[in-house]
Amino acid sequence: MRIFHLSAECYPVAKVGGLADVVGALPKYQNEAGLNAAVVMPYYSRKFVHENTFDTVFHGTTLLGTRRLYFEILKEQTNKLGFELFLIRIPGLLDRENIYSYPDEREQFIAFQICFLDWINWSGQMPDLVHCHDHHSGLVPFMMYHSSLYRKLANIPTVFTIHNGQYHGAFGWDGLSYLPEIDFYKTGLLEWSGGINPLASAVKCCWKFTTVSPSYLQELSINSNGLEYLFYVERFKGSGIVNGIDTEIWNSETDPMLPEKFTVATVTKGKLKNKELLCEKFGLSVKKPLIAFIGRLVFEKGSDMLPEAIERSFQEYGNNVNFLILGTGETETEIALQELKTLYPKNCNVFIGYDEALAHLIYAGADFLLMPSRVEPCGLNQLYAIRYGTVPVVRSTGGLKDTVIDIADEGGYGIRFNNVSVNDISASITRAIVLYKDAKKMQLLRKRMMGLDFSWYRSAKEYIDLYESLIPKL
Repeated sequence: MRIFHLSAECYPVAKVGGLADVVGALPKYQNEAGLNAAVVMPYYSRKFVHENTFDTVFHGTTLLGTRRLYFEILKEQTNKLGFELFLIRIPGLLDRENIYSYPDEREQFIAFQICFLDWINWSGQMPDLVHCHDHHSGLVPFMMYHSSLYRKLANIPTVFTIHNGQYHGAFGWDGLSYLPEIDFYKTGLLEWSGGINPLASAVKCCWKFTTVSPSYLQELSINSNGLEYLFYVERFKGSGIVNGIDTEIWNSETDPMLPEKFTVATVTKGKLKNKELLCEKFGLSVKKPLIAFIGRLVFEKGSDMLPEAIERSFQEYGNNVNFLILGTGETETEIALQELKTLYPKNCNVFIGYDEALAHLIYAGADFLLMPSRVEPCGLNQLYAIRYGTVPVVRSTGGLKDTVIDIADEGGYGIRFNNVSVNDISASITRAIVLYKDAKKMQLLRKRMMGLDFSWYRSAKEYIDLYESLIPKL
């Protein structure tokens, strides 16, 4: 079974968020299960590309409206990621350093999708199924089924995965001229709210769509930035499959980014050593509960609530709790957190930016990971925390609801709260502080968490079952 995953991101080639982690892991585990899965993504002038060797396996020209583009398909030589990696390079358009935020981003991703279809259409690289990820590849199903150029592709199944339904990639009808020889009677399949909406089009045209957790599938009919009715109508075409994590990378016993490695048997000692190094680095006391936040400081992550909730904790508990924040985002939130660092230098520290090695150390050394998300389609941070024996403190939404069981329930190992409010967050911090005082229970929870299976093996099997339901037996 030959599968092409089409994505704007893939770890470690180019990463902004969880999309990259999923696309960088799922194909590897699918290949281990017997599939022939590959990733196709845009070319970015980044470290991974410069440090590895690529072969040009195809080149040609295509049209973006009236603009003739030369493109190349580059393949990484060694399959070192556990799958074939193909990059689409277009000089002057898809050969830049950054992934997003260029003024011609619309043209970049439309050209990326057209070049992909031209390649598989002309080269004989016919997959059994095309798996598209997020709106950056959302026009592919429409073009496969409703463009005369791609008649040969019309019977190939497509699966579309929504990693974040808040982002649609929508643009005006002037962009229609970029698409190749489409059936104009089918333009309604592109439209939503008066314009072209790639995410909506993918949901309408793909054979099946998936979300990255069952709860998020239900939530899209309530909150999807204007597509609520579409998801309600198409709900029977959807499936919710919880993301996994790459347990080869996220392994406390072998993680090269950890100064002190540990197993389930040595979790108490190992976490303490990592916490000591972490607290020394940031001027915090190792004897106090350490509550961490890792992520983008943006509205959907609930980070705007953090400064007030942390301030209230200090008012209620004095200097008996520590906070460590790793992230970047909205300036107002960054400033408020920096002010807390100034006011409480021995109990609060902030790292504005992102550092992968530091993130690994925080997952290993923190006692609790706080995730007060308004929207969390799946969430990977709580899974990393669980893998490293750190108790997740999460809002009951999306994948957080599906992956974290509250300690008040049988088999529980986390703390959940219902509302993105200072009151709910503060109450959960209180529960964490109380829990921390029970050393025996903390040790039990850490061992319980590290024994859970959130690997990609389970999730990859669910995707394979979905594929097999769409592809005739070979």
